[in-house]
Amino acid sequence: MIKADGHIFVLETAHTTYCFRRMETRHLEHLYYGRHLTLPEHPAECDVAPLVEKHTFAPGNTNLCEKDQPFSLEDIRLEMSSYGKGDIREPFVEIEHADGSTTSDFRYESYEITEKTAGTENGDLPGAYDEKGEAQRLSVRLRDHSYDLVLELHYDVYAECDAIVRSAVLFNESGETVRLNRLMSTQIDFDLAEYVFTTFTGAWAREMHRSDTRMEAGKHVNASYTGTSSSRANPFVMIAKTDTTEDTGECYGCNLIYSGNHYEAAEVSGYGKMRLTAGINPQSFSWLLAPGENFAAPEAVMAYSCEGYNGMSQCMHAFVREHIVRGAFKHKVRPVLLNSWEAAYFDINERKLLALAKKAKEAGVELFVMDDGWFGERNDDAHSLGDWEVNEKKLPGGLAGLGRKIKALGLDFGIWVEPEMVNVNSHLYQAHPDWTIEIPGKAHAEGRNQRILDLTRTEVQDYIIETMTKVFSSAEISYVKWDMNRTFTDYYSGALPPERQGEVAHRYVLGLYRCMRELTARFPDILFEGCSAGGNRFDLGILSCFPQIWASDDTDALCRAEIQTGYSYGYPMSVVSAHVSACPNHQTLRVTPLETRFAVAAFGICGYECNFCDLSREDFAAVKAQIALYKQWREVLQKGRFYRGRTFGEGAHESVLSQSAGNQMEWTCVSEDQTRAVGMLMQKLVVPNTQYHSYHAKGLKPDARYHFYNRSLKYNIKDFGDLVNTVSPVHIKQDSLALDLIARFKKMDGEIEDCHAAGDMLMYHGVKLKQAFGGTGYNNEVRYFQDFAARMYFMEEEKEHADSGKAEK
Repeated sequence: MIKADGHIFVLETAHTTYCFRRMETRHLEHLYYGRHLTLPEHPAECDVAPLVEKHTFAPGNTNLCEKDQPFSLEDIRLEMSSYGKGDIREPFVEIEHADGSTTSDFRYESYEITEKTAGTENGDLPGAYDEKGEAQRLSVRLRDHSYDLVLELHYDVYAECDAIVRSAVLFNESGETVRLNRLMSTQIDFDLAEYVFTTFTGAWAREMHRSDTRMEAGKHVNASYTGTSSSRANPFVMIAKTDTTEDTGECYGCNLIYSGNHYEAAEVSGYGKMRLTAGINPQSFSWLLAPGENFAAPEAVMAYSCEGYNGMSQCMHAFVREHIVRGAFKHKVRPVLLNSWEAAYFDINERKLLALAKKAKEAGVELFVMDDGWFGERNDDAHSLGDWEVNEKKLPGGLAGLGRKIKALGLDFGIWVEPEMVNVNSHLYQAHPDWTIEIPGKAHAEGRNQRILDLTRTEVQDYIIETMTKVFSSAEISYVKWDMNRTFTDYYSGALPPERQGEVAHRYVLGLYRCMRELTARFPDILFEGCSAGGNRFDLGILSCFPQIWASDDTDALCRAEIQTGYSYGYPMSVVSAHVSACPNHQTLRVTPLETRFAVAAFGICGYECNFCDLSREDFAAVKAQIALYKQWREVLQKGRFYRGRTFGEGAHESVLSQSAGNQMEWTCVSEDQTRAVGMLMQKLVVPNTQYHSYHAKGLKPDARYHFYNRSLKYNIKDFGDLVNTVSPVHIKQDSLALDLIARFKKMDGEIEDCHAAGDMLMYHGVKLKQAFGGTGYNNEVRYFQDFAARMYFMEEEKEHADSGKAEK
């Protein structure tokens, strides 16, 4: 709900309130954003008086935008900011006027409340949308009378998700062209610097590392300059009180609906206030705005919870599922797939692919994906990108022939493409060397032997749209993995004049969105998955086009557990694509248990990426059982509410015996109706002589009774090494044929967990698990919990208890 009268503005969601006011100077003062406040339907100045900061005399050595005013803009919480009138903090907008000046002074003019339903109101940018028509938009119009420029601040309220979406549009109503050097999407000013600024940083194969910075002084910037939202610094950030935990305390989340260079800055002023700004990265950005034109900033999503990081995450997850992801797959469960990449890399042919697909079908896979290597002379990463013609030596029947054979096996068929890229060794580059992002006549910095097509050009966009249309319609294709494997260098477009080169990065993103919108509209029944060297473009802009994204090229289970935990703070697991791969892992050479690899992948959109034809009989049987189990619980795992418990990153200063000493991780995913749940407990390394472990559920009904249990697993006797000789009547030599023969027929039984308990007991006390192996004996009452081990636990509400509860009511 929005309450506004031109003086006081109140935005209310189910559990939060956002409030600001028009000051006497007609600047907008931010008053409050946090847990819900009780305010009348038509709030007056007296109703918000406790929220207004009191000023009688301005601080010394500050500047006043008007003579004799009792405050400086440097010491006021503002809804937007600029340079030139006293505020020297991080600005919301920077404009270079025709006369060369850079001062801006936007003051309130009017407001309007409307419904927010469409998803493309910000020019050509994607945006949030509301199918139910319940979201409201507050538009506040500010004017710089000195230069006849208008700035509109947009506030969209999604009450049920506790989310507020902000954006801004600059209108040039003057008679002269101006240069826009910065326009942020949101700004929040906080009273005091009592907060931790959390960012998620990394690189290729190690995305989403959580980093906490206590904001006491100065400025901390999270930004990308890669042309993408970046694996180096994801655009999702958090601000939380210093005592906030996963389940308690105040937490704010902020994320951009944008796939290009972004910028989030937290700055503490000399007066102890803290400002958060988020938007397009102003580094090397500029935009010429002619008379009558406007420029729209991307939308920024804000969410708040007083129930810790998990509480804020629930708001963000619900918002992404309902107001970002769209199309035919919004509410559908996603198929279990097998991707050919780590099984074959570029060395593919129809015979090899069909053999792999047959094994996939036998295992229970539903979708077979042919990755790179199927077009042109694509035998390595240096050739043929841009030449999207089938290599008929590898695929004699083309995509259509292979697709028909895959479908005949009972599998859907998917392919990999990288439409935005071109190799110099390609027919496309030879024909159109001017179609790439590079400086004519100058040496170019290379990345992965490929260059980036110039999507600022309409003709290049048209080429991608029509070429991909031809590919996607040439066979019965059910899935497309859209990749983008390098970052930007040498920003330059030959299609733009020198004075507009600062527009290249943003125009590229606009061109990309046009390509994606056109193709998803033409092929609404194809499941598109975004990818950019793994998580180099994991953002809400891509999710507005594609319903899921490949989270990381790193499939190592230990790394993936941490990466997926990082994503979970701002993104639901229903958009995170995760695969089970072979060991030693192709990115780390680490060996992790097959069941751990599955447990981690199962909490995302689960698939496989290994050579089923090379699996042992034992491992193939395990994979088959995993897929069957995943299908039973897929509705919960893909659509349920995801909660974090202990994480690897916390408590590292504590005792080595402490369960929270960064050695264990807990996840829980609960169905919307809270009748079913899946939990996971994972550890990094075995701590000697540590038998005790516990698992704590989250998100259950406190007063419901649940059946808690695990899977019955068996373990290879070889995993116990020479210990077998302590129970064997004859000596068995390690690595011998005798041991191989025994291992085929003798398995070690794993522990069974099976109990019945109320939801509050499972959550607030937890389950004390069967003891872990501690070096003093093993039987089926002992948990085999080695390095990198994981357990999945299942919880089902007991129907008799639920029915009796209803009867009593």
